[in-house]
Amino acid sequence: MQRRLPNELGAILAVLAPHRDELAGVVVESTYNWYWLVDGLMDAGYRVHPAHVAAIKRYEGLKHSGDAADAAYLAQLLRLGFLPEGYIYPRERRAARDLARKRIQLVRCRTAQVVSIENLIARHTGVRPSCAQIKRLKTDQVDLLELPPDVALALKANLAIGETLQQQIVILEKRLAECVKLRGDYHLLKTVPGIGETLATVIMLETATVARFAGVGQFSSYCRCVDSVRQSNGRKKGEGNTRNGNAYLAWAFIEAANFALRQCPRARRFYERKQSATNRIVALKAVAHKLARACYYMLREQQAFDVTRCFV
Repeated sequence: MQRRLPNELGAILAVLAPHRDELAGVVVESTYNWYWLVDGLMDAGYRVHPAHVAAIKRYEGLKHSGDAADAAYLAQLLRLGFLPEGYIYPRERRAARDLARKRIQLVRCRTAQVVSIENLIARHTGVRPSCAQIKRLKTDQVDLLELPPDVALALKANLAIGETLQQQIVILEKRLAECVKLRGDYHLLKTVPGIGETLATVIMLETATVARFAGVGQFSSYCRCVDSVRQSNGRKKGEGNTRNGNAYLAWAFIEAANFALRQCPRARRFYERKQSATNRIVALKAVAHKLARACYYMLREQQAFDVTRCFV
C-alpha cells in the first residue's frame, strides 16, 4: 500500500490501523519537524524507527528517485535490519533543550546588534569602541557622539533591540537554571575548567545520556571534534561530511577550550605543544577534543574532572 497523506496525526493513524498487526515498525525520515509524529505514533503503540538521514545514501546512478521509491527503500532497509537509526530525544527534556538553543539564538542576535553599533561608530568617527563600552552605551548618550541624525536613529534602534534581547536572555537563563540546577550531570560538568553554568547546561541537555553512544569515539565524532578524511593507499582522497554531528556541542566545546586555556595551566601547555607542531586552530580543536573525551568519561563514570587524566 502506498499513499500520500497530509501532516495530520489522525489521518496517518487511520491509514495504519488496518495494517497494525502486520507492521514490524514505522520508519520516520525527518530533519526537524518530527516531534508531533513520533510522539503520536509511540502513544498509539507503534514501534518507531527514526532514520539517520546522513547515514543513508542510495546509489547516485539511479534514473528515478522520489518519495514512493525512498519510502520503499527505507522499508527494505528496516526489513533487512540495515536501517541506520537516529536518537529519539526524551520527550520530557526536549523543552529545556530547545530553550537552551533559543538562548543561543538570542545571544547571537544581540551580538549582531553590538557589531552593527561598533561598525556604525567606527565608520563615522574613526574610533572603534570596545564591546564593553557598547554594552554600557545608553540611548541618551548617542546624541553626544554628534553623529548624523539618520545614523543616530539607526544606532538607537540597535540599542533598543539589544536591550530587549538582553532582557529576554536573562529570563531564559533564569528558567534554564531552575531546570538543571538539581541534576548531578550539571554539577559534574561544572568541575571542568572552562565550563561554567551556560556551557554545562548546553552540554548536558544536548548530550541527553552518554549511554546512547557506543564509545568515546562516537561521542567525540558527534561533537565534531574528530577529523573527517577519506584515504586510499595512504593518500588523502577527499573529506567526508565535516558537519555531521551536533553543532551546539561543537560550539560548546570550542568555547570551553578557549576558557580552559586561561584557567588550566596543563591545558595551556598542551595547547602550546600542539600549536608549535600545527597551527592555532588545530591546537584549539585538540583541546576541545580532550575536553569532550573527559566529559564522556565523567558522565559515564559519574566522577568529577581529573586534570591528570585529561592532559598528560
